[in-house]
Amino acid sequence: MSKIALVDDDRNILTSVSMTLEAEGFEVETYNDGQQAFDAFSKKLPDMAVLDIKMPRMDGMDLLQRLRQKSQMPVIFLTSKDDEIDEVLGLRMGADDYVKKPFSQRLLVERIRALLRRQDAANGHVVVETEETKVIERGNLLMDPLRHSVSWKGQDVSLTVTEFLLLQALAKRPGFVKSRDQLMDVAYDDQVYVDDRTIDSHIKRLRKKLRMVDPEFSAIETLYGIGYRYNEE
Repeated sequence: MSKIALVDDDRNILTSVSMTLEAEGFEVETYNDGQQAFDAFSKKLPDMAVLDIKMPRMDGMDLLQRLRQKSQMPVIFLTSKDDEIDEVLGLRMGADDYVKKPFSQRLLVERIRALLRRQDAANGHVVVETEETKVIERGNLLMDPLRHSVSWKGQDVSLTVTEFLLLQALAKRPGFVKSRDQLMDVAYDDQVYVDDRTIDSHIKRLRKKLRMVDPEFSAIETLYGIGYRYNEE
C-alpha cells in the first residue's frame, strides 16, 4: 500500500481528496502547511507527496527545495488557475507534475498512479505490461511509459505526466490527426473543463523541451483549425 502525503491549507481539499485516495487503496497522511509536513518527512518519507504551492509557514516551493536535497520521491504540485510562472519554476526545481485547481479527483488519482508506476519501474519492481505501457519507438523518438522516460536522438527529455500523455497519444499513430478535443480526453477527463488554449500551451511546452535537445525538431505538426499530428522522422 503506497503512502501519499497530502499537504494543503484548505481543509476541504484535505478531507475530500484523502477520502478518495483511501477508497483507491492508498494510505494517506495529511498536513496543513509545509513546515508540518517537512517535520514529518524528516522522520519518515512517504512514497509520494501532493503539495499545494501557496501555504503558510513554508510554501510548496520551499518544501520541494528542501525535499530535493535528500530525496527524489515523486511530487505533484496543486496550482491555481493563473500560476503558470509557479508551474514552470516548480518543474525546474524538480516537481514531477502539476494539477490545476479546481481539479477532478479522478484526474489526480491517475497522475498519482502514473508516477508510482514510473517509480516502481525505476526501482526494478515487476510491473504488468499492457498496451498503454509498451515501449514506443518512432524514428528518433523512444518512449517508455513504465519508466515515464522519453529520449530523442538518444538524449533524455524530461516531461510532465500531461506532456507525456499528449506525446504518447500523437506518437502511437503517426500521420493521423488528433483533434484538440481528442487530446483533451487523453490529458484530462470529462469533469474538468479546459479550453483549446490549454492544449496549445502544453504542445508549445512539449515542442520547446524537444527543441532544447534538437533545435531542428519538427515531428509535431499543427493543422490549424483541426489539431495536431506526429510525423515520423
